[in-house]
Amino acid sequence: MRLVLASTSPFRRTLLERLRLPFETAAPAVEEQPRPGETPAELARRLAEAKARAVAERFSEALVIGSDQVACLDEEILGKPGDAERAVAQLEAMNGRRVTFHTGLCLVNSRTGRAQVACEDFHVHFRRLSQAQIRRYVEKERPFQCAGSFKSEGYGIVLFRRLEGDDPNALIGLPLIRLVEMLAAEGVELP
Repeated sequence: MRLVLASTSPFRRTLLERLRLPFETAAPAVEEQPRPGETPAELARRLAEAKARAVAERFSEALVIGSDQVACLDEEILGKPGDAERAVAQLEAMNGRRVTFHTGLCLVNSRTGRAQVACEDFHVHFRRLSQAQIRRYVEKERPFQCAGSFKSEGYGIVLFRRLEGDDPNALIGLPLIRLVEMLAAEGVELP
């Protein structure tokens, strides 16, 4: 069966390449707004499944991977900052604190309609940083399209005191350990 990543994220693409399986990518057309009363983890799971199912409709005989990440500070969702000032404000709010990343993952078999859905949580403990350190980081990394205003796979590692979670790939946006388990349940064996 074909393997399709329901994402245009270069970060997810790079992560999936680690599994050394041929795959295609397709953009999902999914509204990403939270529903009233929906927790951040529920939002991440729902969006991951919605993305996988949206793309699965266009690909018969495929395994479709959907993923979505929601960053939270005290259950408040942190979006992508979009510009330097918002990135600085987000990092100042997270300064010295713990931020949780909920990464939803879904694998849909388009032939059977079966969906496996999970959510991997990852916690980032930030160092205490001066405003000058935060501004220098934002200027160097320019993390404007990253929830939480940092790239852990890049220079963002200098911001952290500690990382906590089962799969460091979840922090980047695609929990590979859980994905390997899901693929195995569909008959794809790695290595």
